[in-house]
Amino acid sequence: MSGKVFITGIGIISAIGDNVNETIASLKQQKSGVGKITILDTKYREEYVAGEIKYKNSELADTLGISPKADLPRTALLGMKAANEAFQQAKVHQNPDLRTGLIAGTTVGGMDKTEKYYYHLEQNSDFIESHSCGSITDKIAEYLNITYFVSTLNTACSSGANAIMYGARLIQNGLLDRVIAGGFDSLCKFTINGFRSLFILSPEVCRPFDKNRKGLNLGEGAGFIVLESENAIQTTGNNPICMLSGYANANDAFHQTASSVNGDGALLCIQKALHKAGIAPDRLDYINLHGTGTENNDLSEGRALIRAFENNIPPFSSTKSFTGHTLGAAGGIEAVFSILSIQEKLIYPNLFFSQPIEELGLYPVNELIENVTIRHVMSNSFGFGGNDTTLIFSKV
Repeated sequence: MSGKVFITGIGIISAIGDNVNETIASLKQQKSGVGKITILDTKYREEYVAGEIKYKNSELADTLGISPKADLPRTALLGMKAANEAFQQAKVHQNPDLRTGLIAGTTVGGMDKTEKYYYHLEQNSDFIESHSCGSITDKIAEYLNITYFVSTLNTACSSGANAIMYGARLIQNGLLDRVIAGGFDSLCKFTINGFRSLFILSPEVCRPFDKNRKGLNLGEGAGFIVLESENAIQTTGNNPICMLSGYANANDAFHQTASSVNGDGALLCIQKALHKAGIAPDRLDYINLHGTGTENNDLSEGRALIRAFENNIPPFSSTKSFTGHTLGAAGGIEAVFSILSIQEKLIYPNLFFSQPIEELGLYPVNELIENVTIRHVMSNSFGFGGNDTTLIFSKV
Protein backbone atom coordinates (compact mmCIF):
# COMPACT_ATOMS: atom_id res chain seq x y z
CA MET A 1 0.00 0.00 0.00
CA SER A 2 1.26 3.46 -0.86
CA GLY A 3 0.19 7.04 -1.36
CA LYS A 4 -1.07 9.68 1.02
CA VAL A 5 -4.70 9.89 2.09
CA PHE A 6 -6.05 13.41 2.47
CA ILE A 7 -9.11 14.72 4.28
CA THR A 8 -11.06 17.27 2.24
CA GLY A 9 -14.42 17.41 3.99
CA ILE A 10 -15.86 16.95 7.48
CA GLY A 11 -19.41 16.78 8.84
CA ILE A 12 -20.80 16.32 12.31
CA ILE A 13 -23.91 16.42 14.45
CA SER A 14 -23.91 15.71 18.17
CA ALA A 15 -25.22 17.03 21.45
CA ILE A 16 -22.89 20.04 21.16
CA GLY A 17 -23.74 21.15 17.65
CA ASP A 18 -25.69 20.56 14.46
CA ASN A 19 -22.67 21.20 12.24
CA VAL A 20 -18.95 21.91 12.26
CA ASN A 21 -19.21 25.60 13.16
CA GLU A 22 -21.54 25.01 16.11
CA THR A 23 -19.28 22.20 17.29
CA ILE A 24 -16.19 24.43 17.24
CA ALA A 25 -18.03 27.07 19.24
CA SER A 26 -19.13 24.56 21.90
CA LEU A 27 -15.64 23.08 22.20
CA LYS A 28 -14.14 26.53 22.67
CA GLN A 29 -16.81 27.41 25.24
CA GLN A 30 -16.12 24.11 27.04
CA LYS A 31 -19.84 23.42 26.84
CA SER A 32 -21.09 19.94 27.69
CA GLY A 33 -24.08 18.62 25.75
CA VAL A 34 -24.86 15.97 28.35
CA GLY A 35 -28.09 16.61 30.24
CA LYS A 36 -31.67 15.61 30.87
CA ILE A 37 -33.26 13.17 28.42
CA THR A 38 -36.27 14.83 26.77
CA ILE A 39 -36.68 13.30 23.29
CA LEU A 40 -36.23 9.56 23.88
CA ASP A 41 -39.27 7.96 25.48
CA THR A 42 -37.62 5.95 28.25
CA LYS A 43 -38.66 5.21 31.80
CA TYR A 44 -35.08 5.97 32.87
CA ARG A 45 -35.13 9.62 31.77
CA GLU A 46 -35.19 10.78 35.40
CA GLU A 47 -32.48 8.35 36.45
CA TYR A 48 -29.75 9.05 33.86
CA VAL A 49 -28.43 11.88 31.70
CA ALA A 50 -27.33 11.58 28.07
CA GLY A 51 -25.80 13.46 25.16
CA GLU A 52 -29.11 13.83 23.36
CA ILE A 53 -29.67 15.86 20.18
CA LYS A 54 -32.69 18.05 20.91
CA TYR A 55 -34.58 17.52 17.67
CA LYS A 56 -37.48 15.21 17.01
CA ASN A 57 -37.20 12.95 13.97
CA SER A 58 -39.71 15.07 12.08
CA GLU A 59 -37.56 18.17 12.66
CA LEU A 60 -34.41 16.39 11.47
CA ALA A 61 -36.25 15.19 8.36
CA ASP A 62 -37.40 18.73 7.63
CA THR A 63 -33.83 20.10 7.68
CA LEU A 64 -32.90 17.41 5.15
CA GLY A 65 -35.85 18.08 2.84
CA ILE A 66 -37.32 14.66 3.59
CA SER A 67 -41.03 14.12 4.22
CA PRO A 68 -41.78 12.99 7.79
CA LYS A 69 -44.09 10.41 6.17
CA ALA A 70 -40.95 8.53 5.10
CA ASP A 71 -40.62 7.61 8.80
CA LEU A 72 -36.88 6.99 8.53
CA PRO A 73 -34.95 5.64 11.52
CA ARG A 74 -33.25 8.32 13.61
CA THR A 75 -29.84 6.86 12.80
CA ALA A 76 -30.43 7.43 9.08
CA LEU A 77 -31.40 11.06 9.65
CA LEU A 78 -28.35 11.77 11.81
CA GLY A 79 -26.06 10.02 9.34
CA MET A 80 -27.52 11.94 6.39
CA LYS A 81 -27.02 15.26 8.20
CA ALA A 82 -23.31 14.74 8.94
CA ALA A 83 -22.43 12.90 5.72
CA ASN A 84 -24.07 15.60 3.62
CA GLU A 85 -22.07 18.35 5.34
CA ALA A 86 -18.81 16.53 4.53
CA PHE A 87 -20.10 15.75 1.02
CA GLN A 88 -20.83 19.42 0.32
CA GLN A 89 -17.54 20.74 1.69
CA ALA A 90 -15.55 18.33 -0.48
CA LYS A 91 -17.81 19.08 -3.50
CA VAL A 92 -18.15 15.36 -4.16
CA HIS A 93 -20.99 15.92 -6.64
CA GLN A 94 -18.71 17.90 -8.98
CA ASN A 95 -16.61 14.90 -10.03
CA PRO A 96 -19.01 12.00 -10.63
CA ASP A 97 -16.44 10.01 -12.62
CA LEU A 98 -14.23 9.39 -9.59
CA ARG A 99 -14.66 6.00 -7.91
CA THR A 100 -16.45 7.12 -4.77
CA GLY A 101 -17.41 4.96 -1.81
CA LEU A 102 -19.48 5.33 1.34
CA ILE A 103 -18.38 3.34 4.38
CA ALA A 104 -20.26 3.72 7.65
CA GLY A 105 -19.95 2.27 11.12
CA THR A 106 -22.96 1.81 13.37
CA THR A 107 -24.27 -0.46 16.11
CA VAL A 108 -27.90 0.59 16.49
CA GLY A 109 -29.17 0.45 12.90
CA GLY A 110 -32.92 0.99 12.75
CA MET A 111 -33.50 -0.18 16.31
CA ASP A 112 -35.69 2.81 17.19
CA LYS A 113 -38.25 1.74 14.59
CA THR A 114 -38.08 -1.85 15.79
CA GLU A 115 -38.91 -0.65 19.29
CA LYS A 116 -41.79 1.44 17.94
CA TYR A 117 -43.44 -1.14 15.69
CA TYR A 118 -42.45 -4.53 17.07
CA TYR A 119 -45.69 -5.01 19.01
CA HIS A 120 -47.76 -3.86 16.03
CA LEU A 121 -46.28 -6.13 13.39
CA GLU A 122 -49.60 -6.76 11.66
CA GLN A 123 -50.17 -3.02 11.18
CA ASN A 124 -46.64 -2.10 10.11
CA SER A 125 -43.94 -4.52 9.00
CA ASP A 126 -41.77 -1.92 7.24
CA PHE A 127 -39.47 -1.73 10.27
CA ILE A 128 -38.11 -5.19 9.41
CA GLU A 129 -36.50 -3.73 6.29
CA SER A 130 -34.92 -0.84 8.21
CA HIS A 131 -33.78 -2.86 11.23
CA SER A 132 -30.34 -3.87 9.96
CA CYS A 133 -27.28 -1.64 10.15
CA GLY A 134 -26.63 -1.98 6.43
CA SER A 135 -30.06 -0.70 5.47
CA ILE A 136 -29.30 2.64 7.14
CA THR A 137 -26.08 3.08 5.17
CA ASP A 138 -28.07 2.34 2.03
CA LYS A 139 -30.46 5.17 2.92
CA ILE A 140 -27.54 7.60 3.24
CA ALA A 141 -26.02 6.37 -0.04
CA GLU A 142 -29.36 6.89 -1.77
CA TYR A 143 -29.65 10.40 -0.32
CA LEU A 144 -26.15 11.30 -1.57
CA ASN A 145 -26.49 9.32 -4.82
CA ILE A 146 -23.44 7.17 -4.13
CA THR A 147 -23.62 3.88 -6.01
CA TYR A 148 -20.07 2.75 -6.79
CA PHE A 149 -19.25 1.19 -3.42
CA VAL A 150 -21.27 1.06 -0.18
CA SER A 151 -20.33 -0.87 2.96
CA THR A 152 -21.27 -1.05 6.64
CA LEU A 153 -19.15 -2.07 9.63
CA ASN A 154 -20.20 -3.02 13.14
CA THR A 155 -17.27 -3.49 15.50
CA ALA A 156 -19.07 -2.03 18.51
CA CYS A 157 -17.70 1.32 19.67
CA SER A 158 -14.78 1.29 17.22
CA SER A 159 -17.14 1.04 14.22
CA GLY A 160 -16.73 4.63 13.00
CA ALA A 161 -12.95 4.52 13.32
CA ASN A 162 -12.74 1.20 11.50
CA ALA A 163 -14.90 2.59 8.68
CA ILE A 164 -12.34 5.36 8.22
CA MET A 165 -9.45 2.90 8.32
CA TYR A 166 -11.17 0.63 5.79
CA GLY A 167 -11.74 3.58 3.49
CA ALA A 168 -8.08 4.57 3.67
CA ARG A 169 -6.97 1.03 2.86
CA LEU A 170 -9.25 0.86 -0.19
CA ILE A 171 -7.77 4.13 -1.44
CA GLN A 172 -4.18 3.08 -0.82
CA ASN A 173 -4.77 -0.21 -2.59
CA GLY A 174 -6.06 1.62 -5.65
CA LEU A 175 -9.63 0.34 -5.37
CA LEU A 176 -11.31 3.71 -4.72
CA ASP A 177 -10.41 7.34 -5.42
CA ARG A 178 -12.29 8.85 -2.50
CA VAL A 179 -14.44 7.70 0.38
CA ILE A 180 -17.00 9.28 2.67
CA ALA A 181 -16.40 7.41 5.92
CA GLY A 182 -17.48 7.69 9.53
CA GLY A 183 -20.04 6.54 12.04
CA PHE A 184 -23.54 7.22 13.29
CA ASP A 185 -25.80 6.00 16.08
CA SER A 186 -28.89 7.24 17.88
CA LEU A 187 -30.15 6.82 21.40
CA CYS A 188 -32.76 4.13 21.85
CA LYS A 189 -34.26 2.01 24.61
CA PHE A 190 -32.15 -0.96 23.59
CA THR A 191 -28.86 0.81 24.38
CA ILE A 192 -30.11 2.56 27.53
CA ASN A 193 -31.45 -0.72 28.92
CA GLY A 194 -28.47 -2.73 27.78
CA PHE A 195 -25.81 -0.50 29.33
CA ARG A 196 -27.90 -0.17 32.47
CA SER A 197 -27.84 -3.96 32.80
CA LEU A 198 -24.03 -3.77 32.81
CA PHE A 199 -24.14 -1.28 35.72
CA ILE A 200 -21.88 1.20 33.92
CA LEU A 201 -24.24 4.16 33.34
CA SER A 202 -23.55 7.28 35.38
CA PRO A 203 -26.44 9.30 36.82
CA GLU A 204 -24.37 12.48 36.38
CA VAL A 205 -22.12 13.90 33.68
CA CYS A 206 -19.23 11.47 33.22
CA ARG A 207 -15.70 12.14 34.51
CA PRO A 208 -13.25 10.23 32.33
CA PHE A 209 -9.93 9.44 33.98
CA ASP A 210 -11.11 10.81 37.33
CA LYS A 211 -10.69 8.92 40.58
CA ASN A 212 -14.40 9.41 41.35
CA ARG A 213 -15.75 8.41 37.95
CA LYS A 214 -19.12 6.66 38.14
CA GLY A 215 -19.55 5.35 34.63
CA LEU A 216 -20.42 6.53 31.14
CA ASN A 217 -23.18 8.64 29.60
CA LEU A 218 -24.71 7.49 26.37
CA GLY A 219 -24.93 9.93 23.48
CA GLU A 220 -26.00 10.08 19.86
CA GLY A 221 -24.80 11.68 16.67
CA ALA A 222 -22.78 11.20 13.51
CA GLY A 223 -19.36 12.16 12.21
CA PHE A 224 -18.12 11.72 8.64
CA ILE A 225 -14.98 12.71 6.76
CA VAL A 226 -14.10 12.67 3.06
CA LEU A 227 -10.88 10.85 2.22
CA GLU A 228 -9.16 11.45 -1.13
CA SER A 229 -6.16 9.93 -2.84
CA GLU A 230 -3.31 12.04 -4.17
CA ASN A 231 -4.59 11.57 -7.72
CA ALA A 232 -8.13 12.51 -6.72
CA ILE A 233 -6.88 15.75 -5.17
CA GLN A 234 -5.38 16.71 -8.52
CA THR A 235 -8.75 16.12 -10.17
CA THR A 236 -11.00 17.79 -7.59
CA GLY A 237 -8.68 20.69 -6.80
CA ASN A 238 -9.70 20.44 -3.15
CA ASN A 239 -7.42 21.90 -0.51
CA PRO A 240 -6.70 19.17 2.04
CA ILE A 241 -7.52 19.96 5.65
CA CYS A 242 -5.00 17.38 6.87
CA MET A 243 -4.14 13.76 6.12
CA LEU A 244 -4.72 10.38 7.70
CA SER A 245 -1.13 9.30 8.27
CA GLY A 246 -1.57 6.26 10.50
CA TYR A 247 -4.14 3.68 11.47
CA ALA A 248 -4.33 0.23 13.02
CA ASN A 249 -6.71 -2.08 14.78
CA ALA A 250 -6.14 -4.95 17.16
CA ASN A 251 -8.07 -7.30 19.40
CA ASP A 252 -6.92 -8.31 22.85
CA ALA A 253 -9.47 -11.17 22.96
CA PHE A 254 -9.86 -10.68 26.70
CA HIS A 255 -13.59 -10.43 27.44
CA GLN A 256 -16.92 -9.78 25.71
CA THR A 257 -17.41 -6.36 27.32
CA ALA A 258 -14.25 -5.57 29.34
CA SER A 259 -10.86 -4.30 28.20
CA SER A 260 -7.78 -6.26 29.23
CA VAL A 261 -6.37 -5.23 32.60
CA ASN A 262 -3.06 -3.99 31.19
CA GLY A 263 -4.45 -2.57 27.95
CA ASP A 264 -2.79 -5.14 25.69
CA GLY A 265 -5.02 -4.53 22.67
CA ALA A 266 -4.91 -0.77 23.10
CA LEU A 267 -1.11 -0.82 23.31
CA LEU A 268 -0.82 -2.93 20.18
CA CYS A 269 -2.99 -0.69 17.99
CA ILE A 270 -1.29 2.48 19.33
CA GLN A 271 2.12 1.07 18.42
CA LYS A 272 0.99 -0.19 15.02
CA ALA A 273 -0.61 3.15 14.12
CA LEU A 274 2.57 5.04 15.06
CA HIS A 275 4.59 2.64 12.92
CA LYS A 276 2.20 3.09 9.99
CA ALA A 277 2.45 6.88 10.33
CA GLY A 278 6.24 6.66 10.53
CA ILE A 279 6.45 9.01 13.50
CA ALA A 280 8.10 8.67 16.88
CA PRO A 281 5.84 8.69 19.96
CA ASP A 282 7.26 12.02 21.15
CA ARG A 283 6.07 13.75 17.97
CA LEU A 284 2.40 13.43 18.90
CA ASP A 285 0.92 16.74 20.02
CA TYR A 286 -2.42 15.49 21.38
CA ILE A 287 -4.25 12.23 22.07
CA ASN A 288 -8.05 12.09 21.99
CA LEU A 289 -8.68 9.16 24.29
CA HIS A 290 -11.49 6.65 24.12
CA GLY A 291 -11.99 7.58 27.79
CA THR A 292 -15.52 6.44 28.62
CA GLY A 293 -15.43 7.17 32.35
CA THR A 294 -15.94 3.56 33.39
CA GLU A 295 -13.82 1.84 36.02
CA ASN A 296 -12.40 -0.70 33.60
CA ASN A 297 -11.89 1.30 30.41
CA ASP A 298 -10.01 4.24 31.88
CA LEU A 299 -7.70 2.07 33.94
CA SER A 300 -6.95 -0.18 30.96
CA GLU A 301 -6.38 2.67 28.51
CA GLY A 302 -4.26 4.53 31.06
CA ARG A 303 -1.97 1.55 31.51
CA ALA A 304 -1.65 1.26 27.73
CA LEU A 305 -0.59 4.93 27.58
CA ILE A 306 2.07 4.40 30.23
CA ARG A 307 3.40 1.34 28.44
CA ALA A 308 3.41 3.09 25.03
CA PHE A 309 4.85 6.45 26.07
CA GLU A 310 6.49 5.74 29.46
CA ASN A 311 7.29 9.08 31.13
CA ASN A 312 6.66 11.19 28.04
CA ILE A 313 2.90 10.95 27.46
CA PRO A 314 1.64 13.71 25.10
CA PRO A 315 -1.21 15.99 26.21
CA PHE A 316 -4.37 13.89 26.34
CA SER A 317 -8.05 14.14 27.17
CA SER A 318 -11.39 12.47 26.61
CA THR A 319 -14.15 14.46 24.91
CA LYS A 320 -16.98 12.16 25.99
CA SER A 321 -18.05 14.55 28.73
CA PHE A 322 -18.94 16.90 25.84
CA THR A 323 -21.02 14.44 23.79
CA GLY A 324 -21.57 11.31 25.82
CA HIS A 325 -20.44 7.98 24.43
CA THR A 326 -21.98 7.83 20.97
CA LEU A 327 -21.11 4.15 20.44
CA GLY A 328 -20.64 3.38 16.72
CA ALA A 329 -20.55 7.11 15.97
CA ALA A 330 -17.73 7.81 18.46
CA GLY A 331 -14.86 7.04 16.07
CA GLY A 332 -16.35 9.30 13.41
CA ILE A 333 -17.22 12.17 15.75
CA GLU A 334 -13.85 12.06 17.47
CA ALA A 335 -12.07 11.88 14.12
CA VAL A 336 -13.74 15.20 13.32
CA PHE A 337 -12.63 16.54 16.73
CA SER A 338 -9.07 15.43 15.95
CA ILE A 339 -9.12 17.12 12.55
CA LEU A 340 -10.51 20.30 14.15
CA SER A 341 -7.70 20.16 16.71
CA ILE A 342 -5.21 20.54 13.84
CA GLN A 343 -7.29 23.05 11.89
CA GLU A 344 -8.29 25.27 14.84
CA LYS A 345 -5.06 24.83 16.86
CA LEU A 346 -6.90 23.45 19.89
CA ILE A 347 -6.38 20.89 22.63
CA TYR A 348 -9.65 20.07 24.36
CA PRO A 349 -10.15 19.86 28.11
CA ASN A 350 -11.16 16.72 29.98
CA LEU A 351 -14.31 18.29 31.48
CA PHE A 352 -15.10 17.76 35.17
CA PHE A 353 -11.73 16.18 35.95
CA SER A 354 -10.77 16.59 39.60
CA GLN A 355 -8.48 13.86 40.93
CA PRO A 356 -6.26 11.37 39.10
CA ILE A 357 -6.86 7.64 39.25
CA GLU A 358 -4.61 6.41 42.06
CA GLU A 359 -3.27 3.42 40.16
CA LEU A 360 -2.20 5.65 37.26
CA GLY A 361 -1.38 9.09 38.58
CA LEU A 362 -2.16 10.56 35.15
CA TYR A 363 -3.43 14.11 34.65
CA PRO A 364 -5.40 14.81 31.45
CA VAL A 365 -5.61 18.33 30.06
CA ASN A 366 -8.31 20.08 32.09
CA GLU A 367 -8.35 23.52 30.47
CA LEU A 368 -8.80 24.52 26.84
CA ILE A 369 -5.46 25.15 25.13
CA GLU A 370 -5.67 27.51 22.14
CA ASN A 371 -3.32 28.82 19.47
CA VAL A 372 -0.95 25.88 19.68
CA THR A 373 0.60 24.24 16.64
CA ILE A 374 -0.80 20.74 16.26
CA ARG A 375 1.09 18.49 13.84
CA HIS A 376 -0.09 15.00 14.80
CA VAL A 377 -3.24 13.89 16.67
CA MET A 378 -4.00 10.36 17.80
CA SER A 379 -7.61 9.23 18.25
CA ASN A 380 -8.45 6.01 20.12
CA SER A 381 -11.70 4.07 19.75
CA PHE A 382 -12.16 0.86 21.71
CA GLY A 383 -15.17 -1.44 21.57
CA PHE A 384 -16.74 -4.46 23.20
CA GLY A 385 -15.19 -7.74 22.22
CA GLY A 386 -11.73 -6.17 22.39
CA ASN A 387 -12.14 -4.26 19.11
CA ASP A 388 -9.44 -1.58 19.44
CA THR A 389 -8.66 1.02 16.77
CA THR A 390 -6.24 3.96 16.60
CA LEU A 391 -6.17 6.69 13.95
CA ILE A 392 -3.47 9.35 13.50
CA PHE A 393 -4.21 12.62 11.69
CA SER A 394 -1.35 14.87 10.58
CA LYS A 395 -0.92 18.41 9.38
CA VAL A 396 -0.28 18.68 5.64
